[in-house]
Amino acid sequence: MNRPNAAGSRSVKRRASPEPPIATVPISLVKAFLAGAKARPETIRRYLEEAGIAPQLLGEPGARVTEEQFSMFYQAIAIALDDEMPGFFSRPLRSGTLKFLCLSLLDARNLETALHRFCQFFHIVLDDFRLESRRIGSVAQLTLRPNPSLHRIGPLGHELMLKLVHGVSSWLIGQNIPLTQVELACPRPAHALDHRYFFSGPVLFDREGTLLRFSAAYLDLPIRQSKRNLGKFLARAPGDWIFGSFSEQWVSHRVRQYLAEQLPDLPTIEQAARHLHCSVRTLCRRLASEETTFQALKDELRRDIAIARLTETAETITQIAGDIGFDDPSAFHRAFRHWTGSTPGTYRRRA
Repeated sequence: MNRPNAAGSRSVKRRASPEPPIATVPISLVKAFLAGAKARPETIRRYLEEAGIAPQLLGEPGARVTEEQFSMFYQAIAIALDDEMPGFFSRPLRSGTLKFLCLSLLDARNLETALHRFCQFFHIVLDDFRLESRRIGSVAQLTLRPNPSLHRIGPLGHELMLKLVHGVSSWLIGQNIPLTQVELACPRPAHALDHRYFFSGPVLFDREGTLLRFSAAYLDLPIRQSKRNLGKFLARAPGDWIFGSFSEQWVSHRVRQYLAEQLPDLPTIEQAARHLHCSVRTLCRRLASEETTFQALKDELRRDIAIARLTETAETITQIAGDIGFDDPSAFHRAFRHWTGSTPGTYRRRA
């Protein structure tokens, strides 16, 4: 809640319009893409400039970028290298690969047929792995099987292929497909906690194989997209398939949405528990199972809104601070440096 001011009366603030609870992207992902692209210093600066990302953020482990910045950054590398999965596989996926993939899926009878075609498409264009789509009782399973005779696919390559399958599948049927489980045959990465904003289901690391599972009922749904919708989907790539929508399955997403709707007020955990119709103890237990806490969600939400506003608007830092619950701009500066390792001014998009 807002603190009283020095005179003892409550400060008056306009309520910010409810923010969509979008998440930001850790700088470790930006660095992973640069490593995959084997970018030189001069090209690194160009990619970052095209996306409006301050180069000094690469040196801050806690730094974040917006989804829009990451998408622009991704597109800059993909165009420069003529590779829609820049540097992650043994050969590039030339410009237009995603377009032709989607065109081959649009006249499928249902999602099950489309997924079989998806797997066949990548069998034709890449030797690095095989994709297998199966219906196992009430469960649909998509498995990625690396080719042991070729170079090892890095962890981000595994994640990106599962994200592509999930994103394209969800787009084809016109609704987000809730995932019941994601397994990755790679170590837990530094950005592991961000997976709850990338995948709409639990993610397990260090597994024997890489796969995703969802209800087989989705396999029977018809394809609802057409060629006239494809251009818009491709124009928003990779955002529409990397960044999933928030899921009702995640208690943390529901808490974050509630907090966003209440800003600039900061509800207590007791208020949040009442909103979710559970006890504080139950809420804490559920958040712990998702590897987070109520305080962490408050900090992440305010951090992400602040980064988006600093990057995308000309609003003053004082106004941004007030809209996310800070009466004192200096307190906001301290909190922001704690969250990101940098000052708010570092995130201002330069003209």
